[in-house]
Amino acid sequence: MVERVRIRGGRRRATGAVLAALLCAAGCSAPADEAPDTTARDIRAVLDRRAAAVLHHDAAAYAAVVDPDAKALRAAQRREIGRLADVPIGSWSYRLTGVSAHGSDRATADVRLGYRIRGYDSAPVSVDRVVDLARDPADGRWYITADRAADGSSRQLWEQGDVEVVRGEHSLVLGVGRSRDELEAVAATADDAVPAVTAAWPERWAGRVVVLVPDSVKEMGELLGSPASNYKGIAAVTTGETGGSGKAPADRVIVNPEAYTLLGDFGQHVVLTHETTHVATRKRTSSATPTWLSEGFADWAAYRDQDRTADEIAPELADAVRAGDGPAALPEDEDFAFAGEAGGLAKAYEGGWLACELIADHWGEDKLFAFYRAVGGHQGRDGAVEDALHEVLGTTPQDFTARWRVYLRNRLG
Repeated sequence: MVERVRIRGGRRRATGAVLAALLCAAGCSAPADEAPDTTARDIRAVLDRRAAAVLHHDAAAYAAVVDPDAKALRAAQRREIGRLADVPIGSWSYRLTGVSAHGSDRATADVRLGYRIRGYDSAPVSVDRVVDLARDPADGRWYITADRAADGSSRQLWEQGDVEVVRGEHSLVLGVGRSRDELEAVAATADDAVPAVTAAWPERWAGRVVVLVPDSVKEMGELLGSPASNYKGIAAVTTGETGGSGKAPADRVIVNPEAYTLLGDFGQHVVLTHETTHVATRKRTSSATPTWLSEGFADWAAYRDQDRTADEIAPELADAVRAGDGPAALPEDEDFAFAGEAGGLAKAYEGGWLACELIADHWGEDKLFAFYRAVGGHQGRDGAVEDALHEVLGTTPQDFTARWRVYLRNRLG
């Protein structure tokens, strides 16, 4: 029986809490270098000791910076660092972005945690945290009394439970609450996805991927800082900052185990190949890139060497075309919203895939690659697609849309 992959993945730009939001309320937080007396310096020293404890896997030192009277927090901190024991941390640091003093012996610090997984991240993942501290009048030292994700930021995998680590040939899979057999199967599929993406994308990229597998869609939402309801039918998403800065920011493929496990081998391969394509194309994807192109190209790469017909890959769009209700225009960015209607979301992905398929079929794969690069390299969204269509494909938006609509009828009608 031919499997129809209708549970979709997609790109998500990881944003975290913006520094301005942390400092927005009048008087709520002063810049770290303006903190009273030596408070900022002393808090930095506490955070530096904590970072060193992580790098040395020193649970006692990690807990030692916590208020001695906060027994429950100290125990929780020991458990937390224990959960990181098998994760290959390459770097771990805290940057103090703001301090709010509450008298002489209490303070709240806005902190940006940056960490990098050794062998996989060429730049650190950034996470905004809020840390409460108290100063012991006996020794004058500051101690942590609370540590939490900043508003609008996300939780981390190790906050959800013990992290199981599986190392693949081209992948690193980190899971919580899932069996080792399941995580090894995810790693095997990711290992197959990486060379498939390398064959589909002509530029050099890292050739490796980090996959997070939380215990449920609820925990997936926590990792993404969004409601779990947004991801119920989504098998996986990719986080990461877009843009050609010259250094590839850290990406994470986050799997929704409740949706992913419903797929067979073919569907799982397509999902992880799609998501890994986002990792490979990250430096060439920017705010100028429309979602139909980034998602369509990821689907094109995922299906490129698969033995499936257009009807099997795009069932929702095929039904619409046959009913005389085919789209009049390429999908808009909002059509790809995870919280939208499932049928409309599927048609948006399928329409983007067929647009990229059209370019590869009519102009050739090299032109598809050049078109993707040209759009992503444009200064802003306005004119990006129009200019690339003209310069790379020698056509106009109106002509391309007309060709695409005919292509839909020919492939799906």
